[in-house]
Amino acid sequence: MFPEKLSRTAEQVQTYLDQSISRFPEGSLRDAMAYASNGGKRLRAFLVIESAKLHGISSADAMPVAAAIECLHAYSLVHDDLPCMDDDDLRRGQPTVHRKWDEATAVLAGDALQTLAFELVLGANGFSADVKTELALSLAKASGAAGMVYGQALDIAAETAETPLSLESITTLQAGKTGALIQWSACAGARVGKANPTPLREYSNALGLAFQIADDILDIEGTEAETGKRLNKDADAGKATFVSLLGLDGAKNQAALLVEQAENALSAYGDQAEVLKEAARFVISRRN
Repeated sequence: MFPEKLSRTAEQVQTYLDQSISRFPEGSLRDAMAYASNGGKRLRAFLVIESAKLHGISSADAMPVAAAIECLHAYSLVHDDLPCMDDDDLRRGQPTVHRKWDEATAVLAGDALQTLAFELVLGANGFSADVKTELALSLAKASGAAGMVYGQALDIAAETAETPLSLESITTLQAGKTGALIQWSACAGARVGKANPTPLREYSNALGLAFQIADDILDIEGTEAETGKRLNKDADAGKATFVSLLGLDGAKNQAALLVEQAENALSAYGDQAEVLKEAARFVISRRN
């Protein structure tokens, strides 16, 4: 069963993250880093490890890269939850970092997790210097002003926009905010294997959009106990979502179509890509 595979990877990644963070000086900063990086589905790390396997790279060698993307993702969540951004009190069923500590600690913990991500990539022993440089450079681009941060900026701007965003605009926003790191994760295997990343890029583009549509659906159909965060926030703020623009059934149909596209993109890998196909199907069936 796919959830069990994902859970095993999550446990391995958590152990690696805990060990990586434990070597920093004791104190609230380290505690906040560990707290922020604890839990979650670890889908991005899973994509790194499975895409690496497609190219003959072991899980052990890929682990620093898988942990790195989870550090980067955790940093983005810590900052996104801050009062100056999304102003959320709950994340993964627990108080957000700035609520458990304070805003300054949350900012610094996010900063430290971001830099740790690059430290892990560049310190990975299993890869050559040129591969590590390519991973770090591509991660900087995926997470920066043309990627995730750009998507976050568009999301903040949408809160004060006079009219709700169009479907095209939301797609662009989410391609940055959610999709950029998912794409980087899935393409990491091709980068370390020095292979053509096009199939994995097409797969991850469809997967990332399906993931976000599923999030919008969960915001309507899920519960706080399932999702671990506050629901209906975008609707309450009058912001457009895939569900508000496509309707609930339309959003579900679009997500299913995207999963089909994701699976088709992996045809060149044959049966070796079955686990990644399972991941695509999982993103629209999950309840958190």
